Amino acid sequence: MKQRTIGSDKRQVSAVVQGCMRIKDLSEEAVERLIDTDIENGINFFDHADCYSQGVCEELFGQVLGKRKDLRDKIVLQTKCGIIHGPEYTYYDFSKDHLLETVNASLKRLQTDHLDYLLLHRPDALMEPEEVAEAFDRLHQEGKVLHFGVSNQNPSQIELLKKAVKQPLEINQLQFSIMFTGMVDQGINVNMTAAASSDRDGGILNYSRLHDMKIQAWSPFQFGFFEGVFLDNDKFPELNKKINQLAAKYDVTNNAIAVAWILRHPAEMQVILGTTNLKRVAQSAAGADITLTRQEWYEIYLAAGNKLP
Repeated sequence: MKQRTIGSDKRQVSAVVQGCMRIKDLSEEAVERLIDTDIENGINFFDHADCYSQGVCEELFGQVLGKRKDLRDKIVLQTKCGIIHGPEYTYYDFSKDHLLETVNASLKRLQTDHLDYLLLHRPDALMEPEEVAEAFDRLHQEGKVLHFGVSNQNPSQIELLKKAVKQPLEINQLQFSIMFTGMVDQGINVNMTAAASSDRDGGILNYSRLHDMKIQAWSPFQFGFFEGVFLDNDKFPELNKKINQLAAKYDVTNNAIAVAWILRHPAEMQVILGTTNLKRVAQSAAGADITLTRQEWYEIYLAAGNKLP
């Protein structure tokens, strides 16, 4: 398993992350098997959010940690907060009181005394950086959160946060896959009039590299915004033909090639898996051991329907 270096303390973590959004329907025993399978395949990083099934996912995971005291020191535990799913609508809250309350609740559900990473979950239009800073200071001083980050934020939003927040912002979760390539399209189509030349994220890819923020790529097998999986999808015959050719060459599955494509980028991203299928976890993790050639990376990019100027 490839390792990634995160933060000023140069912590080494797995390039592949186990996302826990879909574990709500698993039994405690199945969650335990998933964690063990991850560890066996070199995955030591686990991603949660307090809003995933209204805390049920954290609670299930915590039941395993409570029973298996040996696991906590073997894993890197991350959760996100700030999204509130109400009965009629969803909204965001980065207020000091809400951040403190939700982190304490997450710690209780996860049955741990600290989080390795806490991320702000999507941007809050009403964010007051000073309140976030006060919450982060308290959580850090109390030892409840060791490191911090954001998700789905652009450079100016991050800079606004950094105006008040003292702790380094070390991670940004962003959607990225073979079929969701906006972060790289604009950089390839500089000074062009094509739609791909539009800057929709403020140059977040280069910003992240310049500021040592680790990008965690979510929905690595999806096209569009949760529109479906592109692998083995008849809508994308040329792409799947190319992926399958490379899968045969490297003697892996197609999802391993999709993971390898993301990890080949020199930004040294992490890939967040959403699957809870043990076989697919192992297959996907194998992608971290493959380094595609530059030509192969571009062949996949072009097969996905992209054009080079």
